[in-house]
Amino acid sequence: MTLRLATPNDIDALAELGRRAFVVKFGHLYSRANLDAFLDASHSPGTVARELADPGMAVAVIESGGAIAAFCKIVHVSTLPRHSEARAPFELKQLYTDPDLVGRGLGARLMEWAIDQARRRGADELQLSVYADNPEAQRFYARYGLVKIADITFAVGDHVDPEILMAVRLSPQEHA
Repeated sequence: MTLRLATPNDIDALAELGRRAFVVKFGHLYSRANLDAFLDASHSPGTVARELADPGMAVAVIESGGAIAAFCKIVHVSTLPRHSEARAPFELKQLYTDPDLVGRGLGARLMEWAIDQARRRGADELQLSVYADNPEAQRFYARYGLVKIADITFAVGDHVDPEILMAVRLSPQEHA
């Protein structure tokens, strides 16, 4: 399995995997109207294309057999609410694995990549938002030193979910 940066050739596959992974894990929580509106806004080919073109974001994929098995996005300036003293926080968004491939270490590879990228680019903190009723994800992120720093919310249409803002402090990494 190959970890690489996403390219414009990946747009449709990223949109499809993002939609499918979100629906499998969270689709039952929302009305059809809220879910459809969210998916169209967050996981459409147009949205993915804009994200790939954004110099303030990097998207990594893990490819297996010519298909995208997992992906994550890092934002070079966190868009999450300020709840820490970090001066240069990065944000991890949408660490998604193909639902049929969960538990095979893909998320761990992406998490290590995200932390490494944040350090290399001088971030002093990596932040993310996780659904409050998703203890498996919270335990996964805690393995990388992320801790809860605040209770926040996340809107899917007119439905507002309780979320947890998690973060890990980083020290810059020097590379020869």
